[in-house]
Amino acid sequence: MTGALAALPLTGALAGCGARGDDALTVWAMGNEAASLPDLVAALDWPAGAPPIRVQALPWSAAHAKLLTGFAGGSLPAVGQVGNSWIAEMAAIGAIATVPAAAEPLLADQFAAVVDTNRIDGQAWAIPWYVDTRLQFYRKDMFARAGHAAPPLEWDAWKRALHDVKRVAGDGNYALLLPLNEFEQLLTIALSSGARLLRDEGTRGAFSDPEFKAALAFYKSLFDEGLAPVVTAAQVSNIWNEFARGWFSIFTSGPWTIGDLRSRLAPAMQDKWATAPNPGPDGIGSAAPGGSSLVVFAGNGNSSMAWDLVGRLLAPETQLRFHRLTGNLPARRSVWQQAGLARDPIVAPFAAQLDRATAVPKVPEWERIVTEMQVVAERMVRGQFSVDQAAREIDARADRLLEKRRWMLDKARAA
Repeated sequence: MTGALAALPLTGALAGCGARGDDALTVWAMGNEAASLPDLVAALDWPAGAPPIRVQALPWSAAHAKLLTGFAGGSLPAVGQVGNSWIAEMAAIGAIATVPAAAEPLLADQFAAVVDTNRIDGQAWAIPWYVDTRLQFYRKDMFARAGHAAPPLEWDAWKRALHDVKRVAGDGNYALLLPLNEFEQLLTIALSSGARLLRDEGTRGAFSDPEFKAALAFYKSLFDEGLAPVVTAAQVSNIWNEFARGWFSIFTSGPWTIGDLRSRLAPAMQDKWATAPNPGPDGIGSAAPGGSSLVVFAGNGNSSMAWDLVGRLLAPETQLRFHRLTGNLPARRSVWQQAGLARDPIVAPFAAQLDRATAVPKVPEWERIVTEMQVVAERMVRGQFSVDQAAREIDARADRLLEKRRWMLDKARAA
């Protein structure tokens, strides 16, 4: 598919990609990472006479559109931060360069599932910069009152424990929060069940497979049995306050939430929460690997220096400094040991979860598909679809979104 898309007229936009009007090596980055990047760059042992490094900050809310318009207008920089779920799209349109053999060693000391998100047909397109995934944040005190040291890691036992927690939480309270407008929770359950999600080279939905229907049924049961409230995130006034008062005792989130809980919960609450890997049908479940990667954009006139910069930003001492500046989880496993993260009881479960993470389908349409998945799942929870009907409806919506992909693959085969 990448080859077929590369033949489209869009590739003419790359002609101006290396022309920036000056000799600086420009880096696009987002959010907290962009704020910390100048300090990282200043500490690098950058060769004398090499192009100066310029950091341009982008808001996350506009970053995806900025990347696409930059590609179309031939104004992409040399290096950029790209969300791991965008790699397939950037590769498909020809916006990023493949990782050269000289940079492949940067992938060796990393979490396999995260690296896999950046490989398409065996070729690496980006270098993970920092990692994240989602797991359980839970109330230790509520589980202790219910007779459990921690949430069990097998679905049936986990659900029984949730019923125990709901009983001790009292009337009007629940065991867990699963906002109906967030797809990550259902996706986590589906990956834990072994669902493949797409089939036929990523050209059709596989949501009617037994594994995904089992995930849908389990997800639905959490609402049907009163363990989770039927609400969207917009209906939760303050997640930290509701967690503290015991309206729910488990929610799913990523490592950024550690800092939020430490800063937003009262001192008396700080020893009452913890993290745990996601449950699965027979033990620790899965999750989608996340984070951001560094890419070198195609067509820039200084790719050797661009890859040199990427390598320096992935050096262990720079990764350690990056973690201390941002709180992001390092991409390199060795830095986890240096930073003491592997011994931190709050952070260590993220490593266990990343070791069991599963890369999501690498198609540009994935974010739209997963959004449609959740729209249908919400209607199922609200009683408009059965499990079988919901599975068929998600397949139908996914197939419509993948129609162009099927056409492009057919064209590529016929060429």
